[in-house]
Amino acid sequence: MRLSGRFALVTGASQGLGAEIARQFVSEGASVLLCARGEPAVQTVARELAMAAGDGQKVLARAADVSKRHEVDQLVADALDVCGRIDILVNNAGVYGPIGPTHELDWDAWVDAININLVGLAYACRAVTPIMIRQKFGKIINLSGGGATNPLPRMTSYAASKAAVVRLTESLALDLKPHNIDVNAIAPGVLDTRLLDQVLDAGPEIVGAEFHQRMIKIKQQGGTPLSVGANLAVYLASDESNGITGRLLAAAWDKWPTLHERAAELDPTDIYTLRRIVPADRGRQWDD
Repeated sequence: MRLSGRFALVTGASQGLGAEIARQFVSEGASVLLCARGEPAVQTVARELAMAAGDGQKVLARAADVSKRHEVDQLVADALDVCGRIDILVNNAGVYGPIGPTHELDWDAWVDAININLVGLAYACRAVTPIMIRQKFGKIINLSGGGATNPLPRMTSYAASKAAVVRLTESLALDLKPHNIDVNAIAPGVLDTRLLDQVLDAGPEIVGAEFHQRMIKIKQQGGTPLSVGANLAVYLASDESNGITGRLLAAAWDKWPTLHERAAELDPTDIYTLRRIVPADRGRQWDD
């Protein structure tokens, strides 16, 4: 029960990874407020989790669009009304956005993806920060992805927003470190969810033949299990990871379960962060 007594707000929790994170949070003793744009779906998840909750645990659900500030404000107000505190924020809500050559895309749809993936996420962080500062404790967990560390042609709004999420995470971590608030990002791997189906449905002509074929293979293999990313979210939400902040962790590849044993060694380094590669990093002496 690593999260006993904690209260978590989880966005994009009506299905997929968000629902799995909420499920594991409840199993670890946390109370949760789930949100998603579709109220019937998120209420269904909440009813399921409520049946598994223990005495004193609260499981709530609200419809909210994170790209709309007034809805985020209301969500945070509801959380405070119920529990009087917010210990954990998981920013899981996200979309791929329009797929195809950028110059051919609907521009409003491109901007909408940025508003959901980046602007809405940043505003949710902003909304809970004063609460966490008063508490002198907080955990903010942002969902990033492959778009943060690798180019994704034909998915430019997704790639740009996810890269920006990581730099935002690193910057907020420095701002909030004096207040005992940890801010980290998770790369959960390629998940077999509706977003993968969206890429497959778009077809090779839109997403590119090589990328489409890779996604078909991942679909056939089942993708990264949802539990892998959710396990990392539990770790980052727990006291076990206290002091680990400003990092992008790959759920499936990094040896994060014992990272707290290296926290002091990790803290002054740029390990698990975004950085520019210079010639010397690749054995080139171009600057001599």
